[in-house]
Amino acid sequence: MPEPVSEPMRHAILGAGGVGGLIGACLAHLGDSVTLVVRREALDQYPRQLHLESAFGNFDVNVALAAEVPAVDVLWITVKAMQLEPALTALKNPDAVRAIVPLLNGIDHVARLRARYGSGRVIPATIAVETERVSPGHIVHRSPFARLNVSSAGRSLLGAMIDRLQRIGFACRFIDDEPTLMWSKLVFLAPFALTTTAADKTVGEIVSDPPWWHQMETCFREACAVANAESARIDPETVLAAMKGVPANMRSSMQKDVAQHKTPELDAIAGPILRGARRHGIEVPATKKLVAAVEKIAGSGESLLA
Repeated sequence: MPEPVSEPMRHAILGAGGVGGLIGACLAHLGDSVTLVVRREALDQYPRQLHLESAFGNFDVNVALAAEVPAVDVLWITVKAMQLEPALTALKNPDAVRAIVPLLNGIDHVARLRARYGSGRVIPATIAVETERVSPGHIVHRSPFARLNVSSAGRSLLGAMIDRLQRIGFACRFIDDEPTLMWSKLVFLAPFALTTTAADKTVGEIVSDPPWWHQMETCFREACAVANAESARIDPETVLAAMKGVPANMRSSMQKDVAQHKTPELDAIAGPILRGARRHGIEVPATKKLVAAVEKIAGSGESLLA
């Protein structure tokens, strides 16, 4: 387990999009050193400042840029799931990184990172937020919340940093049980992403449309059944109540990706539920129906349902 470090800390952000930009801007605003890792060909054009518009405050912060991950206390990995392998080519010297905190959607990436870099260096975490990079260096945090949950294995190294993030508006928790940590986000995210994308509606429009809400609710219950079979401890009623409290105008990143003709993170978000359902013999018809609808809209190639 990494030993605690005194403030300020050194961070690298691998994936300077909405989530990476939000994390980087807030950490730099709090006085930590932040390096954005970007493609070598983009170094000369990328701004040396991050501009954040957020309920936590609007501010500009200076950041460093690099094409390779430098020696840091924490490497935050915030790329899309399908971008993980090419992004990791920037991590030339893993031993110079004290801890790796992945904030990818899904679950499977944790085992992949641990197999490559060691279980003690990888600290699983999840984030729930709506944030977007509208242009290089310009981040708009649209949701009134940012919920960061981190494995308790990272408490000694990250505890002081987490306290500072909470003071500017983040809701943060350390969670002891790793399956519950990882599945708690997925059982919320998958029904939300699949339904809003299939319907092309906001959360508020889904909740007020009985047929679509029924599909989302059923998908929630299916996801929770799989999660609990995978050793998580999740109450579906709590998840459903949380969804009804989401801002009505909120859209999923999958929905935005499909609208922009980008490849959606279907395998990362729906794949663990479908594969877990097969392992445990659980029927998930609502999830399969929504996956098929998203695949049709997105023009996906190989189907997850094959």
